[in-house]
Amino acid sequence: MVYVPVQCPHCQSTEVIKAGKQANGTQRYQCQNGQCARRIFLLQYQDRGRIPEIRCQVVDMALNGSGIRDTARVLRISPTTVIAVLKKSPHTSRRPPRVGTPSSSTRQRRSVGTRGQDR
Repeated sequence: MVYVPVQCPHCQSTEVIKAGKQANGTQRYQCQNGQCARRIFLLQYQDRGRIPEIRCQVVDMALNGSGIRDTARVLRISPTTVIAVLKKSPHTSRRPPRVGTPSSSTRQRRSVGTRGQDR
């Protein structure tokens, strides 16, 4: 039996335990360091869109003005993955609501006809 030392990729701690397996059979690990920001990780990710460095690049490219299709093409990931990463990212801010535009619930309805009221 071979012992493979595993380090947490975020805090470089060796206090790591096994944390089950993925559906595809890949081993998951959990960092036992209390100050670590990321608890569960894999040694090798199958999807490029799951790699933390790629996810950071997606956010950086979006903040620098790159489009979704451009980002997907450059990083060789799906445009759907780019959208999902941007939705989950706290760094991308949502547009504030428009001021002065009434919503559909506050608009007053006009009566189309005055049937029976004038007679």
